[in-house]
Amino acid sequence: MNQNQGKKITVYDTTLRDGAQGEGIHFSTQDKLSYVKRIEEMGSLYVEAGWPGANPLDQEFFQQARDLHSPLAHIVAFGSTCKVLESPEQSDILLNLLASGAKTITIFGKSWDLHVRDVLRATLEENLRLIRESVSFLLNQGREVFFDAEHFFDGFKENPKYALKCIAAAMDGGAKTIILCDTNGGSFPDQIVDGVKAVKREFNPPELGIHVHNDRGLAVANSLIAVEYGVTQIQGTWNGYGERCGNANLSTLIPLLQLTGNYSVVSEEALLKITSFSRFVAELTNAPFDEKQPFVGRSAFAHKAGMHVDAILKNQRTFEHMDPAGVGNERRILISDQAGKANILERLRKFDPSMLKEDPRVENAMNEIKEMEHCGFQFEAAEGSLDLLLLKILGKIPAPAFEVLDYHVWSDPLRGELDSVAVVKVKVGQDTVQIASEGNGPVNALDTALRQALVKFFPILGKSELVNYKVRVLDGSRGTEAIVRVIIDTRLEHEVWGTIGVSKNILKASAQALLDAINWTIWKYQ
Repeated sequence: MNQNQGKKITVYDTTLRDGAQGEGIHFSTQDKLSYVKRIEEMGSLYVEAGWPGANPLDQEFFQQARDLHSPLAHIVAFGSTCKVLESPEQSDILLNLLASGAKTITIFGKSWDLHVRDVLRATLEENLRLIRESVSFLLNQGREVFFDAEHFFDGFKENPKYALKCIAAAMDGGAKTIILCDTNGGSFPDQIVDGVKAVKREFNPPELGIHVHNDRGLAVANSLIAVEYGVTQIQGTWNGYGERCGNANLSTLIPLLQLTGNYSVVSEEALLKITSFSRFVAELTNAPFDEKQPFVGRSAFAHKAGMHVDAILKNQRTFEHMDPAGVGNERRILISDQAGKANILERLRKFDPSMLKEDPRVENAMNEIKEMEHCGFQFEAAEGSLDLLLLKILGKIPAPAFEVLDYHVWSDPLRGELDSVAVVKVKVGQDTVQIASEGNGPVNALDTALRQALVKFFPILGKSELVNYKVRVLDGSRGTEAIVRVIIDTRLEHEVWGTIGVSKNILKASAQALLDAINWTIWKYQ
């Protein structure tokens, strides 16, 4: 039995504070409130929500957070020690932390003598006073206090005695948890081990945490090895968001610890929601989701080579390190010109579980897909179009839900923001509708006109939206006569799918992809 079996690891989520320092990442007050409500799915976590007093946004959040009923999400206020030559009682920083109403407060202090001399411009003894008295003051006000030993591993490398004195000062002040920080993200695993072992040997604090940045791509590895050597609290952000190269990725770190390290991190129910929660965070930030993330990305369990698919269908352990359902993800069988019958068969069985390999429709589907890819289609990123094609081959698509009788698009770049107009004429049953709509570009205008014409017949179209539009020239040597491939991504709630169009006419290719997106939405959800 693994010696760590069942050992409890606490999760400290700093997405809303440290993650928000990442380039292109921003959370409004409403975003943060929505986040705190949703994070309850992950169980009992510490959620570092911001620095009260540092900016109006964080100040507003903590004011509104007082009305939240969050039995599982422990909201944490973040800040620094009091300033040089300042008493804690007179510190605006510490008073704002108390005024936030947060029951748990994390403050950071310098543990690298270089920062004490060159940044604080203070004596080493004065820095120890700032740490000790700031922690003690907050503790005496009835708060649970965590201490972030900023730049601990750099400080321990250059002046280990002083770095440990900083930990001692926080312990003397009464800090409940000591967090060792690799703030520059430049430490290697052996340096993490040395620092953790020294603190454990010298103080053996009741709870020891690790906060690692990813500047050398080692944040998850360094967090893992810190836990192996006695750390009981992991700090990080969902999807690895954060300043520079980001922080330790909780979307990767939590499954690694629980599934392969045999630690108790979150409940089994929470583990099943990790994929959907990671996607929720990406949507909240409006940042592209990294589909190649371990565990939670769409590519994490995607298989393309025919021989691999054949093997995995016989025994999933051949090419998968775990069951994707264990983290709320799913296996994807990609269809391309490299696909064999096993790929096609697995995809067809989504719609007809009794399908046999000998069924002639398997061969027909494989040949048709390969012929279409030879003409420029590519279905790896267009699963909506692929499924429509397979349903057609299976004879499972009824009469078309609607018919486009005519459409025209005009574009005038001098008109301003809404520079295009589309007119569409569609027929649904016995009804004919003609709609004109403006748009920001011809594709947006066409998309808007089609949805407006159809939404009263198919209300689900009012809930889906186009979220990505990509064009690729397939033969640049032919200039403006080149064949283009258009991929459109459509989203409905948390599900995203792609559709494709190929033509020498970019608007015709776009219309193909749009119509597939609308038809797939209607077929699947109406």
